[in-house]
Amino acid sequence: MALPVDPAEELRLYQQTLLQDGLNDMLEHDNFIDCVLKIKDKEFPCHRLVLAACSPYFRTMFLSDQEESKKREINLEDVEPEVMGKILRYIYTSEIDITEQNVQDIFAVANMFQIPSIFTVCVSFLQKRLCLSNCLAIFRLGLMLDCPRLAVASRDFLCDRFSLITRDEDFYQLSPDELIAIISSDSLNVEKEELVFETVMKWAAKEKQNRVKALPVIFESIRFRLMPPDYVKDHVEAHAEVKSSPELLKKLKVVKEAAEGKLPVVKKKKPSSKDGPGKEVNGEVEGEDEEEALPGILNDTMRFGMFLADLIFMISDTGAVAYDPDNNECYFASLSAQIPKNHISLVTKENQIFVAGGLYYNEEDKEDPLSSYFLQFDHLDSDWLGMPAVPSPRCLFGLGEAENSIFLIGGKELKEGEQTLDSVLCYDRLSFKWGESDPIPYEVYGHAVISQDDLVYVIGGKGADKKCLKKMYVYNPKKFEWKELAPLKTARSLFGATLHQGKIIVAAGVTDTGLTSTVEAYNIATNKWEAFTEFPQERSSLSLVSMKGTLYAIGGFATIENDEGELVPTEMTDIWRYNEDTKKWEGMLREIRYASGATFLPVRLNTLRLTKI
Repeated sequence: MALPVDPAEELRLYQQTLLQDGLNDMLEHDNFIDCVLKIKDKEFPCHRLVLAACSPYFRTMFLSDQEESKKREINLEDVEPEVMGKILRYIYTSEIDITEQNVQDIFAVANMFQIPSIFTVCVSFLQKRLCLSNCLAIFRLGLMLDCPRLAVASRDFLCDRFSLITRDEDFYQLSPDELIAIISSDSLNVEKEELVFETVMKWAAKEKQNRVKALPVIFESIRFRLMPPDYVKDHVEAHAEVKSSPELLKKLKVVKEAAEGKLPVVKKKKPSSKDGPGKEVNGEVEGEDEEEALPGILNDTMRFGMFLADLIFMISDTGAVAYDPDNNECYFASLSAQIPKNHISLVTKENQIFVAGGLYYNEEDKEDPLSSYFLQFDHLDSDWLGMPAVPSPRCLFGLGEAENSIFLIGGKELKEGEQTLDSVLCYDRLSFKWGESDPIPYEVYGHAVISQDDLVYVIGGKGADKKCLKKMYVYNPKKFEWKELAPLKTARSLFGATLHQGKIIVAAGVTDTGLTSTVEAYNIATNKWEAFTEFPQERSSLSLVSMKGTLYAIGGFATIENDEGELVPTEMTDIWRYNEDTKKWEGMLREIRYASGATFLPVRLNTLRLTKI
């Protein structure tokens, strides 16, 4: 239902449209033309009144005593005819065709001729299209044209993606003032201040002769008090450029003294008399001290990116929730209908979160329309990004990572016949493309995959004959080879597995005779399996998570007696913790509803971006 329009506003819009249509009609029929803008070999007939009404630049020109104010023909420089044509069209019709190719030129000319409406349209256009490839250019444009809205928006974008932006060589072409505008921001998304120092020194090294002189001022924006004292001593003070600069060493001395409680004296203005301020003598107030602020180098405000916390990420088809086991708090991360119900999740060593699975139908692909979803979690927007779909739809597979690649191993085909697979798909995170890798030596599904030191371990599962396997293999992508390792003590599938304190722990699962509660630990260094404390209950699909040195077991399915005395498979949504001292499993939470139907990952997320539940 359309909203009612205020009659007065309706009349105003009608009159505005009528006036603009009339002006455009006069322009098209060369009526009342009283000036011509000449740009190179191009002429633009127009009306002084219209130009003056839309542009303070032209208004000042026409009202001045300058020679141009009386001329019919006005020569304009530093502007392209095509750009001026678009701006004049906007003035007369409110229509303008802005593209990524012409926006900066239109923006600059709109700024030159002081046309705020076009200026605002360009700012909105650029803001919506901020990305890694253009954010530095847009940031510098905002500063150059003195546009705070654009400069701040692009700076915030840069700060959010600081670790990525600093990989771009263009970052190291920033001027000292531009660099300071970024690194002085509280919203800088860095986990450690050491990264800021190292980035600044890398920037200085690119043009050492000129940039080293700017370091004393730039150092005021680095928060050395947030760094460990040993790092300041061994890396900052020991840096060649710092050691050779008495001014930089003096600043660092202030930081060291502050750590010892010796803060610089801060003077405050105090009137010398109770009756009021002191008398002014030679332009200064008598009896009043000049106020001094703490040096910027003593700023110890934590950056935005320093609020990262270790959380258990619970991903289900209804959304994602992050659980803090230390404080027993839950955070809402995302609500998404994109997550398939039957999925596998993975967190990489760079803390990137991926989900694969489900069945996706692509109408445009007539030959092979079926594939599986592949999604990545966007930490900044707390949303899931659609990535290139898995070309071979399957379930009960495993995910691992090594060498900037994600490996999707084995599983069952989501097609008629449900064939057990030995194929391995490989997703290149740099090119964003799927390909094929070396197949695993046997067909397998319901197995576990663990990644460590750029190696991918495949453990247990079931073979094509539906029998549980003891097998364990490791894949080395550098050598393109699979190698067999020591087998499990108990053949199992659909079990929990994680890397914990240098060992691979597997727990519970399904055996050929039913559920099991046994737990085993694999020593990577010795290639041996050893016994581990048994889990308190037989379960399948138990999830293991190792985080901050603590081992957690979550959810799964157990056989529980119902009210009628029947044993039925029941989903569990509890959380257990392994006590390293007593060597026992301890119950933490009897039920956490967000665990239903979820997969679990140990992740580091910024709690300031999340909503506490």
